[in-house]
Amino acid sequence: MYFKEVKNKKQNPAKDWVQYDAKKISWTDMFLKDLEKNIMYELDKSKFCHAHYRPFVKHCFLYEKQFLQRTYQQTKIFPKGNSENRVICIEGLGSSKDFGCLITSIIPDLGFAGIHTQCFPLYFYEETNSKQRGLFDGNDSEDFIQRDGVSNFILERGKKQYGKNVTKEDIFYYVYGFLHSKEYRETFSNDLKKMLPRLPFVEDVGIFWAFSRAGRKLADLHLKYETVSPYPEAKVAGDESKYYTVEKMRFPKKDQKDTIIYNSKISISNIPTKAFEYIVNGKSAIEWIMERYQITTHKESGIKNDPNDWAKEVGNPRYILDLLLSIINVSIQTVDIVNALPKIKFEEVVVE
Repeated sequence: MYFKEVKNKKQNPAKDWVQYDAKKISWTDMFLKDLEKNIMYELDKSKFCHAHYRPFVKHCFLYEKQFLQRTYQQTKIFPKGNSENRVICIEGLGSSKDFGCLITSIIPDLGFAGIHTQCFPLYFYEETNSKQRGLFDGNDSEDFIQRDGVSNFILERGKKQYGKNVTKEDIFYYVYGFLHSKEYRETFSNDLKKMLPRLPFVEDVGIFWAFSRAGRKLADLHLKYETVSPYPEAKVAGDESKYYTVEKMRFPKKDQKDTIIYNSKISISNIPTKAFEYIVNGKSAIEWIMERYQITTHKESGIKNDPNDWAKEVGNPRYILDLLLSIINVSIQTVDIVNALPKIKFEEVVVE
């Protein structure tokens, strides 16, 4: 549709050729500006990758700037679709939801961790420039130089306070662990809706390492959630039918969440209440799976979103069922780790 409009405009530039038909194209400001300049697009299939749309929900994504309305700082965090990184994502400012965070290793959507998701990466990238290269940077054939997201200043503070063996990754995971602290979230709940988090360096060395180790465990769970084993106590009925197509998962009753009706053949029962205590972006992780993995049709464009296509994409017909069973276990383990975090009295620490 866009190419047709460019061609028509070249033939008769005085006429307004734009047809506002949502079933063919969504005319964003960027597309209209490019149309005005007669810019043609080329589809580079190598730019297709996977991205995190919502918590524990991946979509296929075309990481090509000319097709994106706004990239913000993502090109510095993920210069390519397969760039190595780990990114702590938090709720943006002005959210009415309680504070939450989630880590990812792939490109996150703006709504991934909440309204206007903010990202704090382990690394960021700079485009190759011989004038800015250091003695220990990679070879000249690399397009981007990887830099550390944790500053040397903070590293030196960490080493001075907790010992010379502290690394930037230790501090990064300390942050992820600390952001899950119930005491921190409750004490500063109002502030976290109005400003970015400000974290303390705790005085006690043991507490620092407890948060750092917990942060690593949480990150490992949340990054590798697809490979986490199913919750062993969950009971799956009807699996032998081998009918894994999903239309819309649901609870038997609104207040009965120990059972999920997966489809007309399969149900999952004996789900503990604790599993629904893990909340991210205003909803339990389990309910994110139930909400996003259903067949829907976009009202304006008429585009059908069928989650079963994703199961075909990854080559596993029972992907959605396996994912749901894994997320139940991820949720329970997350709650256990969070409940075991050190208790902090914030009048005893200075928030940075």
